[in-house]
Amino acid sequence: MPCRQRAWRLPHATASLLPVVSVVRDSESQLLPNVGAVVTCKVCSINSRFAKVHILYVGSTPLKSTFRGTIRKEDIRATEKDKVEVYKSFRPSDIVLAKVISLGDAQSNYLLSTAENELGVVVARSEAGVQMVPISWCEMQCPRTHTKEFRKVARVQPQFLQT
Repeated sequence: MPCRQRAWRLPHATASLLPVVSVVRDSESQLLPNVGAVVTCKVCSINSRFAKVHILYVGSTPLKSTFRGTIRKEDIRATEKDKVEVYKSFRPSDIVLAKVISLGDAQSNYLLSTAENELGVVVARSEAGVQMVPISWCEMQCPRTHTKEFRKVARVQPQFLQT
């Protein structure tokens, strides 16, 4: 049943004195990470069971506000899951490509996975503060000190490389 609306008529003099309230909706709605989306995130903290991250991008679209995510030990690699060590995969401040495997809610984080060759660390800094270079699927090297550090390195696809 359609809703009926009443039109109220005000005397002309008082109508001009009434305040006008406008509700304007943000023209760009907030993009949310969804299951299957590839996200770019920054590692905030790690422990022996998982890495906590802030999701910064969904695909190539920057988010207006960050979302929290968790990469569990068992979701880091597709093979030899029992041998994975979080500390040898990520370090705080690493930039990581990951896939959303479960949605978060107000109390919990998004669950993420790097268990594909194309997913993992894309940017890491060495102890010397220099951006490291990947030398294998599990190591990065500091170009200044030549020190090697373990990481779960992403095999970056050519279309994602900036030239």
